[in-house]
This record gives sequence, C-alpha cells and structure tokens, in this order.
Amino acid sequence: SVTLSNPVEKVAYLIIFHILFVLFVWTYWKSIFTLPEQPGKKYHMSLADQERYENEERPEVQRQILAEIARKLPVYTRTGNGGIRFCDRCRLIKPDRCHHCSVCAICVLKMDHHCPWVNNCVGFSNYKFFLLFLAYSLLYCLYIAATVFKYFIKYWTGELTNGRSKFHVLFLLFISVMFFVSLLFLFGYHCWLVSRNRSTLEAFSAPVFQNGPDKNGFNLGFVKNLQQVFGEEKKLWLLPIASSQGNGHFFPMRALCEAQNPLLANEEQWEDDGIDEEPHDSGEASSLAIEKET
Repeated sequence: SVTLSNPVEKVAYLIIFHILFVLFVWTYWKSIFTLPEQPGKKYHMSLADQERYENEERPEVQRQILAEIARKLPVYTRTGNGGIRFCDRCRLIKPDRCHHCSVCAICVLKMDHHCPWVNNCVGFSNYKFFLLFLAYSLLYCLYIAATVFKYFIKYWTGELTNGRSKFHVLFLLFISVMFFVSLLFLFGYHCWLVSRNRSTLEAFSAPVFQNGPDKNGFNLGFVKNLQQVFGEEKKLWLLPIASSQGNGHFFPMRALCEAQNPLLANEEQWEDDGIDEEPHDSGEASSLAIEKET
C-alpha cells in the first residue's frame, strides 16, 4: 500500500526543485543581461580636451592636461609608480577600482573579472547577481545529488535492477557532485573576497593609494563590506534585485575617517552627472606623474 507521506514528499520535492530552478535561472539571466556599468561623463575627456591632448607633443603639457581633469574628480587610487590612472583607449580618468576589459573593450566600474560562464564582465552592476548565481547553482547541485543519492544506494545494494535507470542515476549523481565541488571552491573564494571588500583583480594586485599599496584599503569590516555588495535591506539580499551601495564611482576607504574623507562625509555631493567639489588632496594629485593604463 502507498503511505500518505509519499505523495506529500513528492510534492515537497517538486516545490523545492522549482524554487531553486527559478532562482538559478533568474540569477543567471541577470548575470548575463546586466550590462557592465561604465564611468560617467565627468570622467571622460571633452572633445576640446581630447583635441588639445592629442595635438600636444610635449609630454609635460599632456600630463598637465590630465592633471587638470583629475583634479576635479574624487579619485584616490594610483598606478604602481604613483601616477593618475588614465585609460588611453577610452580616453578617461579611471575611477577608483575601475579597470579596462580587453574582451568588452570598455572600462568597467569595480571590475572583478570577465566571466566566460556568463559571457559578460562581472563588476559593480552585476557582482551581486553573480554571487547569487553561484550560491543557487551550488544549492541546486546539492539538492540534485541528495535526492538521487538514495537511488544510488538502492542500486548499489541490489534493491533496484533496471540497468538503463542505473546509468542515468550514476551519471546525474556524478555530474551534480562534480559541479558542486567546483562551485564550492569558487563560491568560497568570492565569499572571502566580499568579507575583505576586494575584487579578484585587487586580490592579485593590491590597489595603490598615495601612501603606497594597501590590500585592505577598502576593508571597512565584515558587516559594512557585506552591505557594500548586498545593501542594507536584508530582505533583498537573496533576490537578484539591484541593492548594492553607491554608484560604482567612489568607495569609502579604511584609511580615512568620516571627518577627513569626503567620500564618507559628503557622499551625496558626488553625483555622476555633476561633480563640482574637489577632494582635499587634489593639489597633491596635480603634482603626481600621469601614467597611461589599459
């Protein structure tokens, strides 16, 4: 006879399966079709500045032109030799944590890496979606492996003898376990990056500030680091809905307190469509060497 728990158990399995499947597809979709965000127009050279820069043959004058542009922007990171981070391909001053992607051929805000899995650049605009995609993929594989494992045991002990079904069960179990192990390492690594408020690029090459390289320059503590990616609304953390803090052009820094750091004290004043105030270190920035970076 069939017990009452069997149909209830099947319904529960189907509900959990479809919830995980929907979240898996949703996060994958958002990771693919959320375009990487580029620096705002204030970071790009105007046509007049471009013409003036390209027609100028003297390097020192070119450096002066770039320094004038950088002086108006809240940029705090530097190149390895202390120069302003400038992209000669996109013709822009790079915001902090912004990098040029050779695959996408654009500068991406808070670029983490270019992911072949989603065929897209992972950066400020979709990093949360990418993390959720890894998390739900991990749970999806774990759920498949757990539900198939009992049938694997039955075949192993000889309770079930269907040869064709046995092959499918073994194949499904092997694939789900293989992907689970792979995703576990990748997801664990990105969880570690989030806890330290680093990107993959910054983990390999520490960001350089005016006082030199500092791998913990953006580390604000575990909770605040988490909020940088997922936001303060905890009800949105597990949903692929944009909730990351800021606009990707500037980030609070560990080295400066709120009273000294305009990125923390006057964050609302730095708008993408109009940055009028100068950071307190702008005079120092103009004296630094300018290095073109791609």
